[in-house]
This record gives sequence, C-alpha cells and structure tokens, in this order.
Amino acid sequence: MVERLTPLTPASVGTAARWWQRWPVWVGYAAAAWSLLYGVLGVFWSLGGEGFPFGRENDPQAALSILEGVRAATGAPIIAALGLVGTVIAVAMARTSGQGVIGAAMLAFAWAAAATLVLLIPDYRLLMAVAYAPIFVVGAPFGWPPASFFDVITWPVVNQFVCIAGGLCWAATALAYQRRSRGACPNCGRTGESTDWTTPANAARWGKWAVAIAVLIPLLYAATRWAWALGIPLGISEEFFREGQAVGLWWAGAGLATVAIGGALLTLGLVQRWGEVFPRWIPFLAGKRVPPALAIVPASLVSILVTTAGLMFVRLTLLGAVGGVFTFIDEEDWAALAPELLWPLWGIALAAATLAYYYRRRGPCLRCGRG
Repeated sequence: MVERLTPLTPASVGTAARWWQRWPVWVGYAAAAWSLLYGVLGVFWSLGGEGFPFGRENDPQAALSILEGVRAATGAPIIAALGLVGTVIAVAMARTSGQGVIGAAMLAFAWAAAATLVLLIPDYRLLMAVAYAPIFVVGAPFGWPPASFFDVITWPVVNQFVCIAGGLCWAATALAYQRRSRGACPNCGRTGESTDWTTPANAARWGKWAVAIAVLIPLLYAATRWAWALGIPLGISEEFFREGQAVGLWWAGAGLATVAIGGALLTLGLVQRWGEVFPRWIPFLAGKRVPPALAIVPASLVSILVTTAGLMFVRLTLLGAVGGVFTFIDEEDWAALAPELLWPLWGIALAAATLAYYYRRRGPCLRCGRG
C-alpha cells in the first residue's frame, strides 16, 4: 500500500498551492496531452499532410539526425500509433501507482519515451540555435551575422524543441509514478530514510568535481575557436585555416566560444556563494537570495542540449559519417571535432552539478515536510 500524504494547507505553507508545486498530480496528464497531439500530427502526416519533420525528403540537414532515413509513409503511422499508446499509458500512470509486471512495463515505456525524445531525436542544431540567439541579438544593429536567425530555426529544429518538451513531461511522469510506487513523496522523493549522498554536505563535495569538469570542457572548446580567430591554426591544416579566415568563419566561432566561456563562468555559480546570494554589484538584488530555479532551469536545459549535440558527434564519428556531413573535417583537422566528442561528458557533468546544487539548496519539502 502506498503511503498517503496529507496535503499541506495554505495556512501552514503560503505557496504550497502553486500549480508548479503540484506537478506530480498533473504532469501525467500533460504527457498524455502531448502524446495525443503528436499522435494526431502522425495521423495527419499519414494521410499526406505536409510538415513531416524527419528524413531526407523533408529535412535539408537530415544527415545530422538519427532519423535521416525515415520516410513519412512509414514513420508517420508509427508516430500515430505510439501517440495513442502513450496517451493511454500516461493517463494510467497519472491515476495509479503500483508494482508488478504492468507497472514495470509502463515505467519502462515512460523512461524509454523520455530518453528517445530528449537525447536521441535532437541533434546539435538545437544547441547552435540557443548559442546563436544572443549573438544575433547583439549583432543585429551592426548587420552581423549576415545570415538570418530563421535560417537556423527551421521547422525540423522547432520540432526537436517540441520533442524535448514532450520528453521532459514523460521523464517527470515516470519519476512521479516511480516515487509513488515505492511510497516516497512524489514531490521530493524522500522516504524518511537517510540517503548520505544527497545530504547538502556530501552534495557539495561531489558537486565540486562535477562543476570542475563542466567548466573545463567548454574552455577547451573555446580555446581552439579563439585561437583560430586570433590567427593561430591550432589543430587544423593551413589550407582549412585560410578558407575559414577568408569567409570570416573563425569570428563566428569565436562568438560561440564566448558564449561557452560565459556558460562556464555561470557554472561556477553552482558551487560559489554568488550562486546563492546576489552579489553587491547587482542593482536592486544585492544581498537577496537567488531563487534556485534561476540556476537549475537554464543549467538543466543546457545540459540536455550539450549532451544531445555531443551524442550526435559521437554517433557520426562511430559511423564514419563525419567526413560526409562536415566536409571540412579530415585527419589534419582534429581540433574541429575533438572538443565536441567530449560534450556528452560536459552535459552529464553539468547535470550532476545542477543536481548537487538542488540538493544543497532544497529545504524541507512543502508536500511531506521532510527535510
């Protein structure tokens, strides 16, 4: 029998009734709604509707995707069927909790859906879109970069954001269901038993190692790109260096490198005092407590984008397809690819650092009262 938790009243906890604090209650229905809507799109595409976002016939950069070879005639009906099945399973998981074969099967489906939608379907174009956004904003008054941001944000790329949103709903659904099934608090996962590695002191220790890795890798990437921008052909052939220099490619790379450096500096906030209390030099906020979500939400998103981008490079490398997708890369141009192969480790480290930050900053649960 699953433990029933007594809801806290507004009198005891002033903000306990906020909708986002009741996510274990509604997230299963959110996953069901997403699955239903995407399943309907699958039906639409199966009937010949336009906009199927996968495969060489529909995505000009399909070579980057794990679904490069998918055709609408075969892929759309599968999407429709999985959408319908997912809708039923998500509603069942929202309304029940338990163990046994059926419960394990539903949980496995949920985690598989989450992993596929969040980690496998997206590619590095999502990270490029997010990284280029501030560059386009800053450079807009000067007409730089010369391309349009909407050349980066195409429908197949937007669809990947949609898939990540659905995957996060499925991950939260699986987490809430798993917690209910083992008698833990659906909100915080606590059972009342001591778990050493989640204590603030221990999380601070292993979190520092995670932050160190999550800072080092983007700095290595930035070092190569800024070296090229400054005229140093680090890890690339002279011919390739001159070609990029002629079209201004290295300054665009330096812009991305600067974004990476900024992200690395912000990552330090996950273990620094200024990541918990706003510094004195910030107007109006100096000395005030940093809301945990202000760090957790963007860091979590970046960890996902970096991991998916890195997995794409690893996949293309293992398949021997890098040369066919990125025509400029050969054995002499190792620095054009080597830093990206470390990105999955970067993403995992950033996710771990963010989790450690969460464990350090969370207080007693507003749902169950455990601390």
